[in-house]
Amino acid sequence: MSFNVLNNDINEIEYADKSKDIRSQIEELLKSSKVVLFMKGNAQMPQCGFSANSVAILKHLGVQFKTFNILNDQEIRQGVKEFSNWPTYPQLYVNGKLIGGNDIITEMYQSGELQEYLKNN
Repeated sequence: MSFNVLNNDINEIEYADKSKDIRSQIEELLKSSKVVLFMKGNAQMPQCGFSANSVAILKHLGVQFKTFNILNDQEIRQGVKEFSNWPTYPQLYVNGKLIGGNDIITEMYQSGELQEYLKNN
């Protein structure tokens, strides 16, 4: 699969508020944008193929999203796994709700379901 990657307005969330408990930190991160991708690396420099693919899909769709580099914060990295009950990264959230990892994102994109979901939520 190949994508025509457009340069859209992507923001990286650089840190969590460590004065709060881990669940509150994650909830705050999720409230920072309608679409949040917890990933290895960032949108400009993904650190794994799954993260790169997920970013490419979102960019291709022209979605405004924020990323959080889980490699920079081990507490968030582990906390998000427990928060979502999802063991792998990347993890895509829309309006605070877990959509899934790269496999789910890719399947939803290929079927058109991701585009519909993003439009309607």
